Amino acid sequence: MTTYDVAVVGGGIVGLSAARELLRRSPGLSLVLLEKEAAVGQQQTGHSSGVIHSGLYYEPGSLKARLCVEGAASMYAYCTDRGIPVDRCGKVVVATDAEELPALAELFRRGRANGVAGLELVGPERLREVEPHCAGRQAIWSPSTGIVDFARVARSLADDVRAAGGEVLTGRTVTALSGTTGPVIVETSGGDVAARRVLTCAGLHADRVARLSGAPVEPTIVPFRGSYWQLRPASRHLVRNLVYPVPDPAFPFLGMHLTRRIGDGAVWLGPNAVLSLSREGYRRRDVRPRDVAQTLGDVGFRRLVRRYWKAGAAEVVRDLSLRRVAASASRLVPELTVRDIDPGPSGVRAQALRPDGSLLDDFLVDVQGARLMHVRNAPSPAATAALAVASLIVDRWEAAGG
Repeated sequence: MTTYDVAVVGGGIVGLSAARELLRRSPGLSLVLLEKEAAVGQQQTGHSSGVIHSGLYYEPGSLKARLCVEGAASMYAYCTDRGIPVDRCGKVVVATDAEELPALAELFRRGRANGVAGLELVGPERLREVEPHCAGRQAIWSPSTGIVDFARVARSLADDVRAAGGEVLTGRTVTALSGTTGPVIVETSGGDVAARRVLTCAGLHADRVARLSGAPVEPTIVPFRGSYWQLRPASRHLVRNLVYPVPDPAFPFLGMHLTRRIGDGAVWLGPNAVLSLSREGYRRRDVRPRDVAQTLGDVGFRRLVRRYWKAGAAEVVRDLSLRRVAASASRLVPELTVRDIDPGPSGVRAQALRPDGSLLDDFLVDVQGARLMHVRNAPSPAATAALAVASLIVDRWEAAGG
């Protein structure tokens, strides 16, 4: 059995970024990254909308706010350096009625406080200059928002890890973390390894992998499936770049938006947010009884349902109705009809949940003694912020004795 200085569990964009940063700061470190899929970036990373967020949504002073702004700058620089196509295309956040104007003003205040560059609060005429087919009473124009293929970024990061002397082993599902003294024994489906220290970045399975080492049960992960639809090719001209609604304060997600994709010019509409019946359930019919039982048995989830049941029920109904999807889109782009929309792909978001039923909004990294560290919550904008999140992780790693 091979013994390493460090084992990183999880080959999504956060785990890969952390592995790269560890090797960058400690050349010669023996490091192995273990990924259960056949290739890196196959779960949340590979199913994201591909948006590089600017940082205007997040509470000033939060980790999300700081790391999103720093991470976006780092992501643009990284992609330029590696020759990865990236487009700083910009987006609008649109208030379609008077009731949304105070929330829009608060977003603008947050963005300015967070140091987001180039933000403008614009009226209908300027909005039409940016997005000619979009309608609204007022909007935020965020020119620093962009798009990229995060799965391609993940593959590049894996190449960086290998080039720095690290190993990337795929097809390795971690089944146990054991050893009370000395190296941690990481048991996997493809053979065991030993490591002086272990970092877990397991995304959709973050709580389960952390618990393998005796870490606290909370926060638990609740999976939310987000369905996307896409504009038919003849209708793509109705959206130039990125069009977002003002988030509904009664629901803890950003709302359905229109997103141009890098490379092929496709325009996605979505995502919605409904409970996934499998942690890796990208289709409505994907059901895993263990995942359902764990979610329904979670007291925090039951409290969450009581708090958001009306908004959640509306999301479920819309998930099954193309006409309701079109109605949501037409609030932003009035010319859009059901004839312009086809079904698209889906993603699953790993959302950490507290026992009181509140969603853990910020990034959470737990240190477990001197040998183990767990990334327990890394929701959006984790892909945007991945390189900055990696610096935070390694800072804490070093402070804990790495």
